[in-house]
Amino acid sequence: MYDFSISTDQPADIFYGDLTSAASALVDGEPDAIANMANVAALIWQFVPDLNWAGFYRVIGDELVLGPFQGKSACIRIAMGKGVCGTAAATNQVQRVADVTAFPGHIACDAASRSELVVPVSKDGKVVAVLDLDSPLAERFTAADERGMTSLIAAIAGSLA
Repeated sequence: MYDFSISTDQPADIFYGDLTSAASALVDGEPDAIANMANVAALIWQFVPDLNWAGFYRVIGDELVLGPFQGKSACIRIAMGKGVCGTAAATNQVQRVADVTAFPGHIACDAASRSELVVPVSKDGKVVAVLDLDSPLAERFTAADERGMTSLIAAIAGSLA
């Protein structure tokens, strides 16, 4: 059993350091990528405030397929290059979107989402999944959130593929 205590009332770099340490502990020694994605999605959902969705899409062939997540039911398949997730996967670049209604081709799985942060998960230079975070608040995700989530994913990417 894991019992993490991560305070959200601390500077972002310390918060994300603690979150990364917890995620690393969750995946340590576990070879199953799906189980690891499930635990990491649950961890993020538990400790990152103001989210309405947190989870993974896995690269299967030439599309993204829904993986473990927390939140409302979601789109199951997303074409590479389509929407925020497909763009992140196709370009291997983080997508931080302050207002999803202004993103060309945004795919609205949950009409309540207003902002989104998508971080590619790469193994050997190839995108194998994306971490997708949605918020009902416009401009929810900051540069500090982007750095923190990018560092978290970099630390555990080998356990998610």
